[in-house]
Amino acid sequence: MARKNSQNTRGAAIAKAIMEEYQPQTREEMQDAIKDVFGPMFEAMLQGEMDSHLGYGRNERGEKETTNRRNGYSHKSVNSVYGKLDVAVPRDRDGSFEPKAIPKRTKNVSGIEDKVLSMYARGMSQRDIADTVEDIYGFDISHETISTITDRVIRTAEEWQNRPLKKFYTFLFVDCIYVTIRKEMETKNCAVYVVLGYDADGRKDVLGLWIGESEGKHYWMQIFDEIRARGVEDVLFISMDGVSGLEEGARSIFQDVVVQRCIVHLIRNAIKYIPSKDYKAYSAQLKKVYGAPSLKAAEAEFERLKQAWSKYPGAIDVWIRNWQHVAQLYNYGSAVRKVMYTTNAIESVNSSLRKVTKKGAFPNEDAVRKAFYLRIVELYKKWNDRPVANWALVRNQLAMDDKMQTRILKYEQC
Repeated sequence: MARKNSQNTRGAAIAKAIMEEYQPQTREEMQDAIKDVFGPMFEAMLQGEMDSHLGYGRNERGEKETTNRRNGYSHKSVNSVYGKLDVAVPRDRDGSFEPKAIPKRTKNVSGIEDKVLSMYARGMSQRDIADTVEDIYGFDISHETISTITDRVIRTAEEWQNRPLKKFYTFLFVDCIYVTIRKEMETKNCAVYVVLGYDADGRKDVLGLWIGESEGKHYWMQIFDEIRARGVEDVLFISMDGVSGLEEGARSIFQDVVVQRCIVHLIRNAIKYIPSKDYKAYSAQLKKVYGAPSLKAAEAEFERLKQAWSKYPGAIDVWIRNWQHVAQLYNYGSAVRKVMYTTNAIESVNSSLRKVTKKGAFPNEDAVRKAFYLRIVELYKKWNDRPVANWALVRNQLAMDDKMQTRILKYEQC
């Protein structure tokens, strides 16, 4: 049978002493007992800091090396995880004591800042955050305090947006999510463009966020030019929606890139022409086209699709106009094709970002940036710097293309 370690033994002894002294009968009474102990613990820590600062203990007699002496206490009320605490903070005569357990002008020792940021990142409004803090910790936190805490993220978000990037990415995925921003006494819908990248090892990274009201070749050139200025020299594939100017903007900066229209967006565009009762059947047959094992098989399945759904010409025309983007998938192996036409990665990012858009209109662009940045930080934690699934197979299939293999090896050797 395993022995209890010394830490558990000490904890049991402390718990026994608290139970004997307070004899709590409910959870609330037990929490009040812990609160009574919490304050004196802070005071004991502060006394230890003062001993170290002066160089002698409180009851120590004899000659001292300093003329500085203790000078009573100042009493302050601080917020803690157990509610409000009244703490006696020791003072010295020359005012040089700088306590670390409860720094001067600090009225909060609950670590609430990190908790507020975590709640904000999960899409909670300022009102919800304030109510939650009051319910759990028993003290008020103003909307101004919440705003001050979250505003500290803005500079960090700016540094992240301007950080140097890797020289090479195998895949970039470009998509946008729309938000409502209040501007000059009116609300406007603005697009937030998100660029997600896979590096040579299959690890995910969000390259940045760009907020804009309009699209076009020059706008996209600016985005890709910024990405290049931050260090990106080469990209193998870019998967994107067919927004105006995006493809031209990408090719103007990364001349050898393969631009792939997002299959999911093409499906959405085509389904607009299909009655809802037929969505399932149409989608199932369409999957046989882009999921076919070869180009010849895909062409055969497309002919069947055209015949089966000829009564909805709009749904067929979407694929006729974009067939080149389906055909080019078959220049690569099945694992690479799946990465190119599957948008799970960028859709997952957007799904996470939508959690903070449910609060309604944002007061300004900075509010959008800090909320989205905090969500992206949560995504980084989830990804844990691991490669995407089946990356070894993707990497082997990319190596079968001599030109792409040369480009990959160039940056692997850097």
